[in-house]
Amino acid sequence: MRSRALPPSELNDHPAPPAAHGLLIAGHALAAPKAAPGLHVVATPIGNLGDITLRALETLAGADLIACEDTRVTRKLTDRFGITTRLTPYHEHNAAEARPLILRHLANGEAVALVSDAGTPLISDPGFKLVREVSAAGFAIHTLPGPSSVLAALTLAALPTDRFFFEGFLPPRQGARRSRIAELARLDATVVLLEAGSRVADCLHDLAEGLGRRDAAICRELTKLHEEVRRGSLADLAAEAAERETRGEFVLVIGPPDATAQAMPQAALDELLRARLKHDSLKDAVAHAVEASGRPRREVYARALELAREGGDDEG
Repeated sequence: MRSRALPPSELNDHPAPPAAHGLLIAGHALAAPKAAPGLHVVATPIGNLGDITLRALETLAGADLIACEDTRVTRKLTDRFGITTRLTPYHEHNAAEARPLILRHLANGEAVALVSDAGTPLISDPGFKLVREVSAAGFAIHTLPGPSSVLAALTLAALPTDRFFFEGFLPPRQGARRSRIAELARLDATVVLLEAGSRVADCLHDLAEGLGRRDAAICRELTKLHEEVRRGSLADLAAEAAERETRGEFVLVIGPPDATAQAMPQAALDELLRARLKHDSLKDAVAHAVEASGRPRREVYARALELAREGGDDEG
């Protein structure tokens, strides 16, 4: 960090917040250099304010303006570190009007920091359009990497990380959500989702039904006081979801399909279903086939229903 410690004569036992281009770290007032002109994309903590990087603090203190989703949320961070840079809102509801104003600041040679409420900007927020317009206008763009709920969840889930797909939020309506899950079922990769606590139980139920046998992890309140990680099969996690705490922010991590189960050909699945349908109910036959094949339950159920009807059995 290039910040310069103030001389002892300028410090006291309880230093006041520093003036513009200054910050407080562990009670020590520091002077931050003026940030370079351009847009600075700054990652901020997803919960624990101690996760902010020194470079991020220096840039926030040295910028002319901080564009943020919610000024009340960002002010908690800036107040914590004595940063007095002016805040301006930039979110999905005012983005179209705010972008020209930010571009005007950049045209005047100023430094603008872009932050989200938590984590890395542009991930599930409107920052992408701003970066695109700043790039098209020829202004400099600087990135300050740091906290990310996606990467934090991946490191805790104990699932493959060599290939992963970030889906973000699934559609809130069940029909659209199930359709999207059916598309995700074809991905041979770990899938990372964000979800609101009020919908997490319904989402897990649809995921278990649509993706079949998968290992998964539910990550709640990452880096915060009540951080919780639950690991297990999708089916088990879905079954117990209604009894779990739903307050807080959730990241769901679903492992890739089992390679052996995924390889079961259609003919083998049909043979298995026909054999089970001779002795079991449709429900039990489907449950066994899902477990053995790894295919999504909806797909197996539809095929079992067809085979049952072909055999003159209308059960189900």
